[in-house]
Amino acid sequence: MPVRVIDSTAPSQVSGALPGDTRPPPCSLLSVGQAFTGTQNVSSLQKDEAWRVNVRIQGCDLERGYLCGTMEALNVPMADTPVITFWEGEIVDTKNFTFYTGKWEAAPEDDIRHWSRFTSFSQFKSQVEIDGGKSLDLSSSPYIYMRWKEQYFVNVGYDCGLTIAGFYYVCFSCSDGSINGFYYDPNSTTNLKFESNFPESTIASVYQYQLSVPLAGECLNPSFYSGKRAENKRMINWV
Repeated sequence: MPVRVIDSTAPSQVSGALPGDTRPPPCSLLSVGQAFTGTQNVSSLQKDEAWRVNVRIQGCDLERGYLCGTMEALNVPMADTPVITFWEGEIVDTKNFTFYTGKWEAAPEDDIRHWSRFTSFSQFKSQVEIDGGKSLDLSSSPYIYMRWKEQYFVNVGYDCGLTIAGFYYVCFSCSDGSINGFYYDPNSTTNLKFESNFPESTIASVYQYQLSVPLAGECLNPSFYSGKRAENKRMINWV
């Protein structure tokens, strides 16, 4: 599902990259604790729907090109409560990850097709078609490209009627904090687009919860997941 940020007046918060470093520069808007609010548009042959979505970043390791967080979908049809998922992300940095996914049943042509839905990708397309973008210099790009893969449901079971089999192609604007994302699932004909607004520092006041998900660096440690999934489902407490 794609995400897009609208009407943001925040100044650019892009830090300069080190000399010789071709990776995207660090961006203060993409850091642990940042929260975003937006809309997920779901289009199918039967009907179109729009869900409100809250996203929070729980961990980020730029050296590894990794980040993780939670996604909360509200007003989901036939769902008694908001649906929360835990996701992990890959940052396209030409060092750890390129524009080619290489898994999740995504072929290079699928990657090119989905990345091309972002206008800002046009300048990279020809080189990506050659080598996946390995030789690109992204150090001056005002956008950070990522893939987000939902790993499990936090507060509902897998029998909730929703699927997390696919993943999102994501484009993040370092100048205003806007996010756009498009969902890819080779086994689904549903079109998901996710759009998110500038980070909301007060989002915690909108809803409060106790949730056992990895914080800060915890999600960077694979051992965190051992025995945690059942606990995650028990700990949810809406007030």
